[in-house]
Amino acid sequence: MVATSISNSIRRHRFDHDEMTQQALAERVGVTRQTINAIELGKYSPSLEVAFRIAAVFGVPLDQVFEYQGSAQKK
Repeated sequence: MVATSISNSIRRHRFDHDEMTQQALAERVGVTRQTINAIELGKYSPSLEVAFRIAAVFGVPLDQVFEYQGSAQKK
């Protein structure tokens, strides 16, 4: 069984960028506001392309927005 977790700092980055709204970020990334909300809340993992687009909007490397923490357990 493999347990994985992807966390993100999108909310912090939005507020560091003149309190950017989810809607404004969504428009720049090319997704819906609901998608940005779901990603922020950890309810949805973005595609690699969307993750890179989000990082590009903030002008930072991908690993400054998303962090992967996984652990594998064998039965």
